[in-house]
Amino acid sequence: MKEKKLLIFMPSIEDGGAEKNLFIITNYLVNKIRNVELITISKKFKNRFSKKLKIITTKSNFWDNISRRKKFFIGLFFLTLRILKDRNLLVFCFQANIYCTLLCKLLGVKVIVRSNSAPDGWSKNIIKFFCYKYILSLADKVIVNSEDFKKKFKIKFNINAIRIYNPLNKNEIIKKSKNKSTINFSKKKLNLINIGRLVDQKDQITILKALNLIKEKLNFKLIIVGNGIQKNKLLDFIKKNKMHGKIKLISYKKNPFNLIKSSDIFILSSLYEGLPNVLLEAQVLKTYIISSNCPTGPKEILINGKAGSLFKVGDFNGLSKLIIDYSKKKEKYNRKIQIGFNHLHRFDYEINLKSYLNVVNSLI
Repeated sequence: MKEKKLLIFMPSIEDGGAEKNLFIITNYLVNKIRNVELITISKKFKNRFSKKLKIITTKSNFWDNISRRKKFFIGLFFLTLRILKDRNLLVFCFQANIYCTLLCKLLGVKVIVRSNSAPDGWSKNIIKFFCYKYILSLADKVIVNSEDFKKKFKIKFNINAIRIYNPLNKNEIIKKSKNKSTINFSKKKLNLINIGRLVDQKDQITILKALNLIKEKLNFKLIIVGNGIQKNKLLDFIKKNKMHGKIKLISYKKNPFNLIKSSDIFILSSLYEGLPNVLLEAQVLKTYIISSNCPTGPKEILINGKAGSLFKVGDFNGLSKLIIDYSKKKEKYNRKIQIGFNHLHRFDYEINLKSYLNVVNSLI
């Protein structure tokens, strides 16, 4: 029987954790499987992939600037044409999971779905809930990236997902952290960092509200790294509350690791996640973590608070108290850093990449 080709589907590549995993997993699979292709509308990221990968995309760079949803539908159009040309495919979907799964099943093609963020954030609408519950159950395999995520899929959708942790390349992160940054922290201040898209899901406004409560009590500097539609809202809050000297917003950086390493605290304030890469990177670089106890990932990474601090989603009062307490009792909190570092073996690069390969090979 002729070996199936692997077709990876990720129409909109942006600047986030899902994309980091896409690059790592795709480049690994390209070196292990003979025929691998990628459908994407985001051409500007082509240089992040192995030259062995065949990329199906648009001819013009114009399409890089259209919305994510439009990229979804153009990507689905390309996927339809590709399947009609040759049905001897296995589709590995990283994005637009429902649309992609439905299309593949209608056209008689096997599909693996990798879900990136907990269902709490996208299944509240009753119509969407039933669509997800029915259509996702049609996928041949569903992969999630945390145990809590896996449990939620079972409870909400009665789907037995496969848990594969994000592959973490500790050596690469440590190596890149040695590159000097043009942005410097002051040793006289408590240095804070947040990295993430400036969107509702990441809820950086909660961090700003927390810091506004303690701006007269604590000498701190916060750097928020990311791009997104909430930028003006955050800047307005900073200006209104006269915190422009304490808080700086900078655009997404491909290598933020020196900044993380130079920080005292990494703060994650998300409403929901899957398994946030940035927390793993902070653990590798031994930066203390304060995170919202959002579904899913932070509690699992921080071992229920043994390897960092957790606060209730949106609780800026609780976050402000944790920051103040850390500033007073650094030695007590820093002991938790080593606990997190010692448990990073769960996210071993080779072990988790081999798990992805095993899932793919089981269907090819």
